[in-house]
Amino acid sequence: MRDLPGEGRGPRDGATPAVGSGTELLDALLCEAVRETGASAGLVYLLPPGGQVLRLAMTTGVPPKVAALWERLLLPASGPVADAVRERRLVWLASQTELARRYPRAALVWPYPVALVAAPLTSGTRAWGGLVLLWPEPRPSHLSAHERAVIRSTCDRAGALLRHAAADGHPISPAEPRVAAPPRARTAARAAVDSGDRPTEGCLTEGCCVLDAEGRISFISATAADLVGGGVPDLLGALLWEALPWLDDPVFEDRYRAAVLGRRPTSFTALRPPDRWLSFQLCPDASGVSVRVSPTDHTTPMDHPEPERASNVATPTRAGTLYDLMHLAGALTKAVSVRDVVELTADLVLPAFGAQGFVLSVAEGDRLRVVGHRGYPAQVINRLDIPPLRDESAPTVRAVTTGAPLFFASPREMAQLAPDIPRLTKRAAWAFLPLLAPSRPVGCCVVSYDQPHDFTPDERAVLTSLAGLIAQALDRARLYDAEHQLAHSLQSGLLPAALPTVPGLEVAARYLPTARGMDIGGDFYDLIRCDATTVAAAIGDVQGHNVNAAVLMGQVRTAVHATAGAPPGEVLARTNRLLTDLDPGLFTSCLYAHIDLAHHRAHLATAGHPPPLLRHPGGHTEILHLPPGLLLGIDPDTDYPATEIPLPPGAVLALYTDGLVESPGVDLDDATTSLADELAHAPDQPMTTLADTLIRHDPHTDPRSDDIALLLLHLRPDFQSTI
Repeated sequence: MRDLPGEGRGPRDGATPAVGSGTELLDALLCEAVRETGASAGLVYLLPPGGQVLRLAMTTGVPPKVAALWERLLLPASGPVADAVRERRLVWLASQTELARRYPRAALVWPYPVALVAAPLTSGTRAWGGLVLLWPEPRPSHLSAHERAVIRSTCDRAGALLRHAAADGHPISPAEPRVAAPPRARTAARAAVDSGDRPTEGCLTEGCCVLDAEGRISFISATAADLVGGGVPDLLGALLWEALPWLDDPVFEDRYRAAVLGRRPTSFTALRPPDRWLSFQLCPDASGVSVRVSPTDHTTPMDHPEPERASNVATPTRAGTLYDLMHLAGALTKAVSVRDVVELTADLVLPAFGAQGFVLSVAEGDRLRVVGHRGYPAQVINRLDIPPLRDESAPTVRAVTTGAPLFFASPREMAQLAPDIPRLTKRAAWAFLPLLAPSRPVGCCVVSYDQPHDFTPDERAVLTSLAGLIAQALDRARLYDAEHQLAHSLQSGLLPAALPTVPGLEVAARYLPTARGMDIGGDFYDLIRCDATTVAAAIGDVQGHNVNAAVLMGQVRTAVHATAGAPPGEVLARTNRLLTDLDPGLFTSCLYAHIDLAHHRAHLATAGHPPPLLRHPGGHTEILHLPPGLLLGIDPDTDYPATEIPLPPGAVLALYTDGLVESPGVDLDDATTSLADELAHAPDQPMTTLADTLIRHDPHTDPRSDDIALLLLHLRPDFQSTI
């Protein structure tokens, strides 16, 4: 292997070995980082090229039993390690409270009193994975300069190591997480073992054992062995939870993780079958955990569930189940539309289960219709789409109509029900998961594999649970999509279907609904042709974002249409009197412009509306501060003074609503000036292109909190009046 940049120039010169495999060098870097920062544990995650799953590659100070819950992290999901790698930044969480505040979903599966730092392993533009260091609480609120330097050096050196190993054709990619054991500290129990003595037992009924950094039994007294029902030779060197299957229990998992990560004593009570209750006290340190075992008469402990479970269910599977359920449940809370449900579910389910295909269909009438898919060409989906619900030869239909999931581990199994599917889809294993609402079927989710796949009982259970979460999200999303379509249709019906064509005048209009609520509001625009050489332009904004606002907007447009052609002040005054008579409880801003194309003049009046912009033929743009007028619908006797301005050929008049310039924390005058500058510096271009440019100028961060309406009027330079 080529020499690495920075080799031997870490926090302690010469600490990194000069020889050894890439994996051994990465082990050494991890152990050095833990030692130099005083951390209690460290983990390295690696990201395969183009992958979406960070996989745990090695640990130190954390036995595999502890790390199983976080062995696989989804890169698209929010979390300390994923964010650090995805955003190429250091993430520091000084306490479990801070973790819960910033990453509440991660805190639910990491409820231990630790501080955590996550940092990306990078070289150039490539992210290779992430480094995680853990400390027991309490910790200072900030990392020290030395700790930051160690972390930065470790990440740089690890990134270079991973890059060189890949370039040499020997990428570092352990099949299973490795344990990089640091130099062992000597506990009292460990010291007794090393000296050849047995730890002193408090009494004949109490025993003790010592678990090393990997969770293996490095010492066990004869009394402890007798209490747990085993022999000393058989127990030495074994993992405690494997040697004693009745300890493979969520309570033990939780207390063991809390002891190792938090470096605090913990205890729990467990039932040794058939009827003997034992008390376990765990005392952790850097080398492992000392365990005191004693009998107890607690026959119904509060912290212990009934020990009934299949013996072949492994803890990593149970931990992974919790992780997958938590992340999908959290992600689906953000899903609004059906498209959101499809994308979020596919992003999480495929990497979580190592699947290659995903199809989501919904029940519509008497058929199933595919609404999203991943990993299939369109022609395959077209062949599978819209099976009638009476056709139970289709696995999707059978799953939906019976309400029971179907699992096919091989093409041979699938061929017994639907022989065409293996040939058509080129897949080798399938899970068909019915999506059921309380009163009706919602649809079906299909997860498929390129290779035969045995679905274990635990995997079937978690897939079925995931289907329940997807069904709830999909049901909500379909309701939202229906409401959104209704709102869109109503909004489209109230806005002009098309603006009139006026010789000599180039016009463009845009409307963007709010990104919140039902996407319906009261912003409107209009262009009314009065005669051969005069037009009226109006733009307004009714207070609110609901059906009432949209209905009132339609009434305002009707009132403006009815009086168009009259002087601007009179148009607004009449509309104002109508609204005060209706007393809708909503107020409206409006700007009305009467444009005389023959004499190149415009008369404008405003009712509390943002000022229009005028770009002169030379490019200079000014903000037209018109005499203010009261909002429509407040005082029936309000007057609206008009202002006359020149409108020479080549000029552009821009009318807009406040959604284009208003933004929290931004001064309104500054935002309006910025929009004017954007208009001034825009090159000569069609009004449709200019409208798109100005809409993109919108200073908001998503999602928009208000509607946006824009109307551009351009008097053509070559326009010649016939008068």
